[in-house]
Amino acid sequence: MIVDLPSTDTSAVNRKMVELRESAGAVALGRVLTLVISTEDGPGAESAIQAANDASREHPCRVLVLARGLRRAASRLDAQIRIGGDAGASEVIVLRMYGPLADQGGSIIVPLLLPDAPIVTWWPGEPPAAPAEDPIGSVAGRRITDVSTTRSPSKTLAKIGGNYRAGDTDLAWSRITSWRALLTSALDEPPHERVTRVEVSGEADSASPDLLAGWLSSRLGVPVDRTTAEVPGGHVGAVRLERPSGTVELRRLDSKTARLTQPGQPTRRVALPRRTVRECLAEELRRLDPDEIFQEALENVPRSGGRRSSSRAKVKA
Repeated sequence: MIVDLPSTDTSAVNRKMVELRESAGAVALGRVLTLVISTEDGPGAESAIQAANDASREHPCRVLVLARGLRRAASRLDAQIRIGGDAGASEVIVLRMYGPLADQGGSIIVPLLLPDAPIVTWWPGEPPAAPAEDPIGSVAGRRITDVSTTRSPSKTLAKIGGNYRAGDTDLAWSRITSWRALLTSALDEPPHERVTRVEVSGEADSASPDLLAGWLSSRLGVPVDRTTAEVPGGHVGAVRLERPSGTVELRRLDSKTARLTQPGQPTRRVALPRRTVRECLAEELRRLDPDEIFQEALENVPRSGGRRSSSRAKVKA
């Protein structure tokens, strides 16, 4: 069910929510959090709503979408309420803000927040330089960005890293969860030797290989050589871990598989599917406390000036 409320205010939206609960049985009971999506109005907003709807099947929530419209227009708030099949396992309130109101999202959402429920803010597009200091981010205990949507993901990641506050995270981090799991599993097998050198290759301006390099540096206590290689679609191409007995290498072959090479063992093909925004968002919503491992990885991201081009063949997506 979709209910449109043109030229409205938050009081009218709240009254309509109560009416819908009483007439259609739509309730906020069981919602585990409030997810606030801050975005520009347009197709990107609908893509973010769909990802949130899919993630809500694992994390039932109230989704507040702050869709900023034309700043030059007259001040106006158009609301849309989506429940039932149009909202996954959540209830979605889309607030389209025009004119001077477009920059007042921080105050607009307050009357619509679920009482006593954690608040998570997600910027699916260009994020603020300091998410915790943003009016919308300041009310949230968890703040999710996605630097891959920006013009220069690596530079944006460095900017966010310089303003990091406990509770910040980025979808570039959850995109490498499978890489981290496979590498950890490989190093858990004997021989249990110290890694002496690490190389991470990936797209030149991609935040995921940067974070993977930072994570390996923080966990293994060795410098990481961050090289560049063409990976259609971006992200990580390969990781090499050198030990006295030989090299462990995990190299992407295509969008679904990778090749794992270890000394004394046959070469294996392993599942390494590219992760969707929905999967990454759902993972980030599983924890509402600060992610110290992400913070350490962020602090150990190699400087961009230390990168070099890889002479290896092109890596498929």
